[in-house]
Amino acid sequence: MLARMIDDLKESTGMAVKTTSLAAVIAISLFVTISFLCAAAFVYVLQTAGLVQACLTGAGIFLLVALIALAVHAAWKREARRRAAESARSALHTALADPMLMTAGIQVIRAIGVKKLVPILAIGGLALGLLARRPPSDQVPAE
Repeated sequence: MLARMIDDLKESTGMAVKTTSLAAVIAISLFVTISFLCAAAFVYVLQTAGLVQACLTGAGIFLLVALIALAVHAAWKREARRRAAESARSALHTALADPMLMTAGIQVIRAIGVKKLVPILAIGGLALGLLARRPPSDQVPAE
């Protein structure tokens, strides 16, 4: 199980590096493209309407680009949260289904003893119940 987790970590790290490099190239190319388009729009509006209108056109274009980038970032963040929650559920299921973990749990129960383990489990269950009632940290109401 540990070897599989390490392999998954290596694979995800390699994929993250590749994705980040590709995103950096795309971002730089997009920045240069938008800069040239803004310059062209500025010159065109300057020649036809005047300096103030050309400046306002440039500001409008950059505002539009910023709003689009904000929307894309929000969508990526939402998707990342969804994937993280799904991955956490899958990892927990995999860990609980591992026979070695079950064997270790049985050995701990035998070593501690059932009579001593019952109060510990009761306190743990109470703590888990209290934590389950709390809203997630990103949905805590503001005071």
